Amino acid sequence: MRWRDVFGIVLAGLLGASGPLAQSAEGREVTTTASHGSVSKMEFGKTSDGKPVELYVLETDKLTVKVMTYGAIITEIDAPDRDGKKADVVLGFDDLKGYLAGHPFFGAIAGRVANRIAGGKFTLDGKEYALARNNGPNTLHGGVKGFDKSVWDAKSVEGNGGPSVQLTHTSPDGDEGFPGTLTTTVTYTVTDKGELRIEYKATTDKTTIVNLTQHSYFNLSGPASGTILDHVLTLAADKYTPGDETMIPTGAIEPVKGTPLDFTNPTPIGKNINQIKADPVGYDHNFVLRGGDGKSPALAARVSDPKSGRVMEVFTTEPGVQFYTGNFLDGSNKGKGGVVYNKHQGFCLETQHYPDSINHPSFPSTVLEPGKVYTQTTIYKFSAE
Repeated sequence: MRWRDVFGIVLAGLLGASGPLAQSAEGREVTTTASHGSVSKMEFGKTSDGKPVELYVLETDKLTVKVMTYGAIITEIDAPDRDGKKADVVLGFDDLKGYLAGHPFFGAIAGRVANRIAGGKFTLDGKEYALARNNGPNTLHGGVKGFDKSVWDAKSVEGNGGPSVQLTHTSPDGDEGFPGTLTTTVTYTVTDKGELRIEYKATTDKTTIVNLTQHSYFNLSGPASGTILDHVLTLAADKYTPGDETMIPTGAIEPVKGTPLDFTNPTPIGKNINQIKADPVGYDHNFVLRGGDGKSPALAARVSDPKSGRVMEVFTTEPGVQFYTGNFLDGSNKGKGGVVYNKHQGFCLETQHYPDSINHPSFPSTVLEPGKVYTQTTIYKFSAE
């Protein structure tokens, strides 16, 4: 299927098409944006309650990204290695069934509040709100049915530098215990610079909290290649937020220098990982980014893979990034091509506000009021060396 898909897209470009084409042999609707690549969509299945799910394919010469409407999930990112050979660099499944069966947020948009909320509760404007406790005593990634388990509305749009898909989800007042009707739009764009650009917007009709992130698990050698412990990481972070045994921040902000959390210089992920006191062992920490003005994306991280030569740089407007090394992958998920996902087989760089920010007044605020617009931009840029 892949080669016929690629052939159809290339042929469309050669013919100079600039709008919807007749469906391909696989039923894909292909639209070209002649100077910047192409976007196409196809049916990807139905949820258990019969809702149809679509898969969008965004493609340029340098990068291919597949996004489905269930969970706004990135199912595939094909990036070139040092020899120019494209390969998938994210964990996931071959079909919708794998995602519906349950998974650790592979490729999903986490919300309406990503990361953890202590005790599953918070107070806003003098009123206490109770949430589902789906992570020990805490709330994680929006609760039992967060944004990752919703079918989003989607359409192809004119992107900022390449093919784009815009996904929209409306979370009603009281959804998972959160106040306010929240309307969220996430736009994925693939540029001709090898970038995946993710732009977020959200509005509410009642004061609420919001903290969104993209939860892809990366392995720059490919999901079947083993662990990511030899990947080399640099973080633009001199400090982090230490947490308790349930990974809720204590409220302190401490330096990484002299700890196994120091990635201020290029360091193999596995070099100091066994010094982390956790069960299972691994990184799952929020780092305080040096950042910029909060409006223009600043460099947050750089990861390189010695085997393939692939490099991924992360730029964001967010104040923090959660670095997670797939510690809880335990072989229970059989992914693409039948590959079993084991501990440390992927890593996440989740750009966001700090965990449990609503319960820590000194942290950057996650409160969104009516008439205000939540915005965030994160860019994953791929290259090779």
